[in-house]
Amino acid sequence: MHPLYEADGLSVAARLDRLPMTSLHKRFVGVMALGNFFEIYELFLSGVLATTLRTTFELSGPDLSLVLASAFVGAFVGAVAIGRLADRVGRRGAYMLTLSLYSAGTLACAFAPNLWTLVAFRFVAGIGLGGELPVTDSFLGDILPPGRRGRYAAWAFTTAYLAVPVVGFLGMVTVGAAPLGVAGWRWMFAVGSLGALLTFLIRRNLPESPRWLETVGRGAEADVIARRFERAAEAEGWIPPAPADPAPAAAAVAGTRPATAHGRRTPDPGHPVRSLFRAPLARRTAVMAVLWILAPIGYYGFSSLATLVLAAKGLTVSSSLTYLTLSFIGYPLGSYLSMFVMEKAERKWILCASLVGMALAGLAYGNATTTAAIIASGFCFTVVANVMSNAGHIYQLEQFPTGVRTTATGWLYSLSRLSTASAPFYLIPLLDSYGAVAVFALVAAAMLVAAGVLAFGVRTTGLSVEAIAGATPSDGATPAAAGPARPAQLAAPETP
Repeated sequence: MHPLYEADGLSVAARLDRLPMTSLHKRFVGVMALGNFFEIYELFLSGVLATTLRTTFELSGPDLSLVLASAFVGAFVGAVAIGRLADRVGRRGAYMLTLSLYSAGTLACAFAPNLWTLVAFRFVAGIGLGGELPVTDSFLGDILPPGRRGRYAAWAFTTAYLAVPVVGFLGMVTVGAAPLGVAGWRWMFAVGSLGALLTFLIRRNLPESPRWLETVGRGAEADVIARRFERAAEAEGWIPPAPADPAPAAAAVAGTRPATAHGRRTPDPGHPVRSLFRAPLARRTAVMAVLWILAPIGYYGFSSLATLVLAAKGLTVSSSLTYLTLSFIGYPLGSYLSMFVMEKAERKWILCASLVGMALAGLAYGNATTTAAIIASGFCFTVVANVMSNAGHIYQLEQFPTGVRTTATGWLYSLSRLSTASAPFYLIPLLDSYGAVAVFALVAAAMLVAAGVLAFGVRTTGLSVEAIAGATPSDGATPAAAGPARPAQLAAPETP
């Protein structure tokens, strides 16, 4: 162990922030990505199977809306409950719980005999899904160095979004078939469940978040994990910088409320939910709430209604799935492209631009009548939608202090799940009554309003999560490989 580790007096958060990106970081990002792969698989599964489920269970419009909404209602419960749990008992335990619920619920869906059991099992699976993203985002925010946080979080989401074309291709192969005498749609649920079980086994070796351990007073455990990251960096050629004059490390510990560079104080983690609605976090909570209420109208509205929209345009189920699968390739591609822009501009401006792009592509998709126009506009929509999604997730994980990060993320994502759950109840009737043009006109309006509100968000790109949250870093040093960070700026001001 390098002697500076013993003498520099830095907080665990500051020690993590000064590290370069290592193979150990990348390994954990890969594990996160694997879990998210099956979460994304499940979220897009119902949209792919919507037409098939309507036929199989002879569903009316309201019945189909209920099936599509059930997982997202469960996700609302999971986002609130498991997000809060992760801030109380730790990220790792919450991970295990989310995957257990998701795996059990999705496997049960494969055996559902009727509408109501399918709805119930989708609800249970949704509880696990709802907790997955808040915990994943918080863990990535806890361990990734500031200058590489955007790029590698985007990499994790890119890997996860490969699930979207996988769902589409599986639908093309299995829907309408019955391997071993079992309906293809049941096999698709079973595949998702087995994948979640595999991820559960791999994630057992994940460490707890060292940042979280430090905030709850478990400094010795946090130090052990931080040393593991430091040893990995040193083995790859990193040399610890000479220690600066150490400032008290208490700024990163739960229960303290250090002054920021702008005279404000961080919220008291002892009251995590109430702190979200008090300065300086209230405006951030409001801005992110608008994003997660409006963005899903377009993002999940497209994926959930795509086969129905194509059927309304006169296409068969087989043709719809082919067109949809080609469009779905844009999800991982857009996620991949986001990796190259995420550290090049402020996250909020990337969000604004991608929301406007979704509005324009959605209008083109709603008005498309030819095969080429349908595929091209659908592809463009999914590309910009996943730039938006990645930027939104990364921007979300940067907004709040460690002690309340998963609680805040869970509450805000719960709004996304409620928005998504309610969307079929007005989008399907709108589609049936007025057609795809009206649906995507509504989507465009929602995206443009969200873009306008996001312009008032705070700056985050390249800053440490403590600086963004309002806590002065304990060492004042510039993090390693900080990319476009602004070293002289200790905290993100509340002006846009």
